[in-house]
Amino acid sequence: MKNLLCIIHSPSENTKLIRDKVIQEIQNQNLKLNLSILNPFEAKSDDVIKADGLILGTTENLASMAGATKDFFDRTYYPLLNKKEGLPIVVWIRAGHDGTGSTRQIKSIISGLKWRLVQDILVCKGSWNKSFVDDCTELCIGFSIGLETNIY
Repeated sequence: MKNLLCIIHSPSENTKLIRDKVIQEIQNQNLKLNLSILNPFEAKSDDVIKADGLILGTTENLASMAGATKDFFDRTYYPLLNKKEGLPIVVWIRAGHDGTGSTRQIKSIISGLKWRLVQDILVCKGSWNKSFVDDCTELCIGFSIGLETNIY
């Protein structure tokens, strides 16, 4: 069975709605995956090393990825370097503005780690919209099914 790791930073009620719906719907699919859900402060390089696929969800703060997400990458980048090349990943960002800074930072890190971004980064930008929950859920379910069926 494959291991799916979800690292989701959800500091607000709205991002908790996204996280909870994503996890619930992945579990409802009854996929043959071992699912691990961690916040960025809990996640360690060993968690990523065990993973066959990664879902990363974060907020954007001050035109940058959330400090919690940056902390995760600060602690794990070098221990992961050259260890998980080709790791399939999808990313969603909840951005109050345009998400440009966070997207650029995350793409740079993914490129350096040689991970494989299998979908464009989903940026839920602007004022809160309930459709963000469905958009993120759809992205993550599709990724989970693809991981289980060896598409990624």
